[in-house]
Amino acid sequence: MSINLTLFAQALAFAALIWLIATKIWPPLLKAIEERQQKIAEGLAAADRSQKDLAQAQDKVNELLKEARVKANEIIDQAHARANQIVDAAREEAIAEANRQKALAQAEIDASANRAREELRKQVSVLVVSGAEKLLRREIDANVHKSLLDELAAEI
Repeated sequence: MSINLTLFAQALAFAALIWLIATKIWPPLLKAIEERQQKIAEGLAAADRSQKDLAQAQDKVNELLKEARVKANEIIDQAHARANQIVDAAREEAIAEANRQKALAQAEIDASANRAREELRKQVSVLVVSGAEKLLRREIDANVHKSLLDELAAEI
């Protein structure tokens, strides 16, 4: 064998290998690479869309949180106002009850004072009759002079 024949056989084998790679291996490999590039591009586009959607969702969440805070503050303000109304109503009711109790106590005091005056009048009338009896040295019949005693009690 000569170097020329070996070189020629190697060149022929190399050419066959190149043809085999160019026709059978290279097109599916390029197709796989292009598909992969397309998938990567779609993934990047989807990631960009997802980031935009995430930013929009975050803005919407922030807006909803602001609205919720405003509503919560309104509810708290309403609760405070209602609590103040309840306290004011309870205060007014307590004042009314105190006035009623005071009026009842005043009426009881007035009634007791009237009873004490009547009792005092009776005692004074008894003392007056007793004093008059001593002065006259005779006994006065209470049944006969009932009207006189009532008059005397009314004057006192």
